[in-house]
Amino acid sequence: MGDVSQRTHRPHFIPWQSPVERTERLGSPSRKFTGKFKKEKLMKSITLALASALTAVVGLAAADLGQARAADTEKCFGISLAGENECAAGPGTTCAATSTVDYQGNAWKLVPKGTCETITLTTKDGRQISGSVTPLTRDLPS
Repeated sequence: MGDVSQRTHRPHFIPWQSPVERTERLGSPSRKFTGKFKKEKLMKSITLALASALTAVVGLAAADLGQARAADTEKCFGISLAGENECAAGPGTTCAATSTVDYQGNAWKLVPKGTCETITLTTKDGRQISGSVTPLTRDLPS
């Protein structure tokens, strides 16, 4: 049986651990587990590659959609409500949703191409106004 002190002083031997737990704890995988680790690494690589490809496809689709949207639309000034304009509306605004006056003349929204000047709206005070493809000088913030 041997000396008891020899069995108790082996740090890698814990009687209640299975050979798998001992192997994992000591960091030296046996042949039995090498295939598992390679498979996990391969799966992570495949997942990363698929995620990268999907991101690229979505990015290209968004770029195509943006180009198509730009080709089929035009800026229409003077038709947006306060806070509902598109980006870069002119002096007094910094970006999207920053116009402060309803139907602000230098604030614009994208509309289908060729429809801007056919849009007619009635203001709260009863005025009839139309959209314009160029910035207007009416209804500017004070």
